[in-house]
Amino acid sequence: MKPAQYFALIVGILFVLIGIAGFIPELVQPPLADPDVVHLGYTQGYGYLMGLFPINVLHNIVHLAVGLLGILASISWDSSRLYSGALALFYGSLTIFGLIPATQTTLGLIPIFGNDIWLHASTAAIATYFGFIATPDLAQMARGAKDQATSAR
Repeated sequence: MKPAQYFALIVGILFVLIGIAGFIPELVQPPLADPDVVHLGYTQGYGYLMGLFPINVLHNIVHLAVGLLGILASISWDSSRLYSGALALFYGSLTIFGLIPATQTTLGLIPIFGNDIWLHASTAAIATYFGFIATPDLAQMARGAKDQATSAR
């Protein structure tokens, strides 16, 4: 497996676990008087995963879908690279939407404010590397340089 495939597989598994965790009531804290929920049209299952990340049922379904797509994409290098690039664009745009108060709920359906912004930004940054920058040639060049350094000794 190439690095982009490992990335797609690991991120896929993590997102599936996050999606499942969102359905476990013990891991979701109900919001106290949360002013952000006023803008949220869909409040079914709304709460904070581990007390940090705002979620609802639709958000959990998105996490499960993104995770399953990642696991499926890890089958080949091309599909894992496409997945990583799409993930970078998707979560990059969610980061920007989360920073704008009027768009912090994805059309009133899914909360994307608070700590979600930083989680989305870091996901987008790492996915950008595996989707657009890392290539098998880069990994082979690094391995080749390491092999040359060891053989020169």
